[in-house]
Amino acid sequence: MPRKLILPYLCLLYFINYLDRVNIGFAGPNGMSEELKLSATVFGFASGVFFIGYLLLEVPSNLALHRFGARKWIARIMISWGIVATAMAFVPNGTVLIVLRFLLGVAEAGFFPGIILYLTYWYPQKDRARIVALFMVAIPISTALGATFSGLLIQWTDWRTMFLIEGLPAIALAFVTWFWLPDRPEEAVEQPKEEHWPLKKALTHPRILALSFVYFGIVYGLYTLGFFLPTIIKGLAPEAGVVERGLINAIPYVLGAVAMILWARHGDRTGERKWHVAAPMLLGGAAIPVALYLDNPIAAMVAVSVCAIGVCAALPTFWALPTSFLGGTAAAGGIALINSLGNVSGFVAPYVTGWLRDITGTQKTGLWVVGITMVMAAVVALVQRAGTEKV
Repeated sequence: MPRKLILPYLCLLYFINYLDRVNIGFAGPNGMSEELKLSATVFGFASGVFFIGYLLLEVPSNLALHRFGARKWIARIMISWGIVATAMAFVPNGTVLIVLRFLLGVAEAGFFPGIILYLTYWYPQKDRARIVALFMVAIPISTALGATFSGLLIQWTDWRTMFLIEGLPAIALAFVTWFWLPDRPEEAVEQPKEEHWPLKKALTHPRILALSFVYFGIVYGLYTLGFFLPTIIKGLAPEAGVVERGLINAIPYVLGAVAMILWARHGDRTGERKWHVAAPMLLGGAAIPVALYLDNPIAAMVAVSVCAIGVCAALPTFWALPTSFLGGTAAAGGIALINSLGNVSGFVAPYVTGWLRDITGTQKTGLWVVGITMVMAAVVALVQRAGTEKV
């Protein structure tokens, strides 16, 4: 595969990966919850249990990628998650849904941190936030386009067919990855100054654990939006059809995609990292609980869009922090640990939000928790040392 095609190809893979992870959010309010008789708590648990399997195998999977090579290991991950994603089309009840979501997390473990590690092989630190932004723009794009595409599939067929159709591309592209994705560039880019960190230090150092909490806060906001925004929009615009709601769902993420790229470029140009992570988190954390206190649907969507902009802008700039001082095996383990601990919020966010909605009858309490968590994580980001300073 030519070098210039590697980043666009990785974006395509992440587009499919993220869509298969969050398309349960589109299925839930469009027939699945009713057919399977899911409460908000059970739906939230099924959405989030994915991250338990993800957490358990993230670090060993990324170490395996570092050892065996990106081409083979990423292809293995893809075919595994594709099989489970297509099986989601045949769930008979909530219990099987929960089991398959857990197995999907097991199958996907190592994909995202593996790609972040892989990008460090190809691009120097000074360009890393911009490159990661171009890769991670697949998140808002998959949510924006995926919402519309999933809405059309559900309208034309049903939620089961949506799962089936959206799971098959991962299996097909696994073979492309196996045969054409190169393991490393012929000439390595410069490595971080603190590459001498041993793996044990990368897995236990307080700095890594603090960065894990920062990422937890970012991802908490991301998955709350991903899993519950379709339901929120249905409440704001009950008269809209499935496709119309999908288009409305796309608006915050289109704005987030633009913000993600522009903010990452600014971070690379200035070389400043901490405020480029904390500032958008503070913005998103302040905006998200405001959304449901606004009676006007347009005003509420503006608040949700501001939150999406904050979350999306913080995501790629965050990864410039750990990759500035981790390299080699330590990078494989440290990046995977940060991602796995951060993604615990992928379980906590939908489950806690759904549980609070069941006991209070409103989304407001859950969204206040999201906002407070993001603000706390932003504060932790600000007290971190600059990436290349010795600890």
